[in-house]
Amino acid sequence: MQLFNKIPNPRLLRHQLGLNQEAFWGSVGVTQSGGSRYESGRDMPKAVRELVRLVHVEGLDLSRIRNDDFAIVEYLQQAHPDLYKHLHGAVQAARAARQISPLDTPESGASRQR
Repeated sequence: MQLFNKIPNPRLLRHQLGLNQEAFWGSVGVTQSGGSRYESGRDMPKAVRELVRLVHVEGLDLSRIRNDDFAIVEYLQQAHPDLYKHLHGAVQAARAARQISPLDTPESGASRQR
């Protein structure tokens, strides 16, 4: 799924994940009633669509992201683009092989739980 693409059927996605509205929408900062409106056809703002994609499609745990993480990525992109490209490729390959989830790191020892 591409950045900011429309989520065709958020209700179906929620059902596939086995979540109630409160859990599904609450994990992206949307109230149950707001999520219900989106499930009924109301257009989602781009920011909400992207959060739904990141959390429920990509499996990103927002509680694990820290401000320093963004600073590190930006630093690597600017100061060490070759290293950033290499690390990015390694993560993509591992993700494709389902060896790690989007935020798993070697030191966490976590593996994909889906």
